[in-house]
Amino acid sequence: MAGAVRKTTGLVGLAVAENPHEETDVQKLQDKLNGGQIEEVIVQAENELSLARKMLQWKPWEPLVEEPPTDQWRWPI
Repeated sequence: MAGAVRKTTGLVGLAVAENPHEETDVQKLQDKLNGGQIEEVIVQAENELSLARKMLQWKPWEPLVEEPPTDQWRWPI
């Protein structure tokens, strides 16, 4: 699934489980995820969902409304 998401959107992130409700023991789930406490994993997933929704609004894949200044990325100015 992650490969399909990466190929179609270019996004990489939290892998999606094929059977999300398979593990009922929280400690075993935390050990499998190796991502900290389950609460931290939930917060991370919520943050990624929030970002995905914002990206839909921002539409970063579309062309810019106007061309950026030529010296926009020069430093020091």
